[in-house]
Amino acid sequence: MKIIVFSTCAYDQEFLNIYNTGHELIFFEQALTMQHVVLTQGADALCLFVNDLANAEVLAALQENGVKLILLRCAGFNNVDLEAAAELGIKILRVPAYSPEAVAEHALAMILTLNRKTHKAYNRIREGNFSLEKLMGFNLNGSKVALIGTGNIGKAFYRIIKGFGCSVVAVDPYPDAELVAEGLRYAKLEEALCEADIVSLHCPLSTYSFHLINKQTLALFKKGAMLINTSRGGLVNTHDVISALKSGQLGYLGLDVYEQESNLFFHDLSEDIIQDDLIARLISFPNVLITAHQGFFTREAMQQIAEITFSNADAFVTGATLVNEIKP
Repeated sequence: MKIIVFSTCAYDQEFLNIYNTGHELIFFEQALTMQHVVLTQGADALCLFVNDLANAEVLAALQENGVKLILLRCAGFNNVDLEAAAELGIKILRVPAYSPEAVAEHALAMILTLNRKTHKAYNRIREGNFSLEKLMGFNLNGSKVALIGTGNIGKAFYRIIKGFGCSVVAVDPYPDAELVAEGLRYAKLEEALCEADIVSLHCPLSTYSFHLINKQTLALFKKGAMLINTSRGGLVNTHDVISALKSGQLGYLGLDVYEQESNLFFHDLSEDIIQDDLIARLISFPNVLITAHQGFFTREAMQQIAEITFSNADAFVTGATLVNEIKP
């Protein structure tokens, strides 16, 4: 099968080539947009990532070009119009879980970095500054954590943060019986937010969760609390978060995802003028840590993504059950 892979970096090509099960792969660095649909002519399938656009207009054009299958090498699918795909007969397959520990561990790394300010200490020492002034943190042991979403990644995060002696309250419309048996308590969003020293987001982006963190929910936060988002940028209203940082209502912010990340993340813009005023403002805060969608990025995760992606492709070719198909 001829598969065109969009939004590729060197590491994507490396792992996809290693674990390819016999398909013809064509790589493009560009993200899929309506402008780049012309590149899909003659392809049987596309392999897309988080910032590729597959809305109704793009999907209709893809069908005209003969595309029958979209392989998402990620778990999220908010960038795909599932109803349009179903109407056009285009199958959508994803990688539902790939090393959830990778993202959970990155969330913990952001918490520890923001709290103990190790990034600032590193820079100070390199400049010969051995002062401890303004590097004070707080004990994670005994801290209260609001865990928003207890899917695979949320479950992994719970088990890690519980090991630090934190008290965790979860929010999820579908409580996990296994976690309840382990002692996790579920509560309503309002209750979880107002008690928490740390709020960590591990839920998918949908019409229901869009801007879950906004002016109203930020007002419920304990003053000076920490917010960590390693899920999807659209969960957080950036304007409202900036206001909360300025007022001191929000004490720390760690973002591995960002609402407008498609024009920024995965690219080297070090010689460019950043045109996004919101992220420029966020970067200016001393209590904000931003990483560029790095949470998934481990060798184990990249291997699993590649293996499951080709397993999905092979199932489509052979007519096997499409266990990872997404339907409206």
